[in-house]
Amino acid sequence: LPKYRVPDLPSDPRAVYALIHDELALDGNASQNLATFCTTWAEPEVHTLMDECLGKNMIDKDEYPQTAEIESRCVHLIADLWHAPAGGDTAGCSTTGSSEAGMLAGLALKWRWRQRRQAEGEPTDRPNLVCGPVQVCWEKFARYFDVELRQIPLEPDATGLRPHQLRSHVDENTIGVVAILGVTYTCDYEPIAELAAELDAIHADTGLDVPLHVDAASGGFVAPFLQPDLVWDFRIPRVASINASGHKYGMAPLGVGWVVWRTAELLPDELVFRVSYLGGDMPTFALNFTRPGGEIVAQYYTFLRLGRAGYRAIHAACRASARELGRRVGEMGPFTLLYDGERALPAVSWTLTDPAGAGFTLYDVTDRLRRRGWQVPAYPLPADRAETVVQRVLVRHGISYDKIMLLAGDLRAAVEELTHPGPSAPHLSLI
Repeated sequence: LPKYRVPDLPSDPRAVYALIHDELALDGNASQNLATFCTTWAEPEVHTLMDECLGKNMIDKDEYPQTAEIESRCVHLIADLWHAPAGGDTAGCSTTGSSEAGMLAGLALKWRWRQRRQAEGEPTDRPNLVCGPVQVCWEKFARYFDVELRQIPLEPDATGLRPHQLRSHVDENTIGVVAILGVTYTCDYEPIAELAAELDAIHADTGLDVPLHVDAASGGFVAPFLQPDLVWDFRIPRVASINASGHKYGMAPLGVGWVVWRTAELLPDELVFRVSYLGGDMPTFALNFTRPGGEIVAQYYTFLRLGRAGYRAIHAACRASARELGRRVGEMGPFTLLYDGERALPAVSWTLTDPAGAGFTLYDVTDRLRRRGWQVPAYPLPADRAETVVQRVLVRHGISYDKIMLLAGDLRAAVEELTHPGPSAPHLSLI
């Protein structure tokens, strides 16, 4: 069969399936991909629901009203989980992931800032967004929508934005500050409440009223269950909006994210479009238009299936695996833990204690682990700590304690091999 042109004739479906199936076998094993935050395992019932929803277009709410109702229920379930004001008119929507959700929240911030500046008779041509070490979606937002991204450099020994850094970066053109619940690079949380308190102080001292958006792409479905007493969400009055990935620790299949605003008035009407050509007069706020409804239905299934106790139990098991991995990594000798898996995401991150004297790099460790099928990334921290290279392991539902312990053994073997290079001994198995 041709690879780069459409064939002239149809083919036997079994032959085409076999061909593609064989090629896909060359991909990495998803259950050994410890670099991704995304869900790589789902129950059989999720597969069945996804199949049943294959033809459902999420945007066509007139044709698929019950799917639209399920989306609305999910928004309200999530708003309640994040302590939206009781009785408030919650506004939110599903997206294709947390990146789109973050961009929608950013657009709302920009529009509200522009409306306020226009009402004051002030110029609106130089908006900026203040943040720490954010994921690439915020760089995309700034470039695509003409906003200056003021990404504050990391301080020595810091892994995220710190409150005292805000005052010298926010001004009258700041549309908002983005705080991260689950820093991509290290997996810990930024101090959301303290950042909000500093913005409150700036408001009191200068009159600058800067809203706070929480990018909870990873932590939004972890903190409510593992750290319920942590105040990071709509319990903080300055938090205007929150985004999260359903397909990360929300445990839905790939392709769903969520954004929720404290109240409907924080979502400007100008950003909501109404379409009538699908059979009804329907509002839509999204960067995409047509998209599948199965992921949203699967998210709803997961909420009902697990409940709060189920989410708590699964994430607690993942955290226990991460803590044990962190303990073993710390005992291996050459590594210093940056995050031990205890206070934030079920994950571990580390760096070399003595990069110059170790005799190898973390990139070498990544290469050795890949030979055993493990995908464990190595990468530098953002400015001004780019000289620090880290490794990170994410523990998700479907990655068992036993598998994490196998990784720990392979990591120790890789360190031994890199520390004492020589002929490899044959691997013997008991029969």
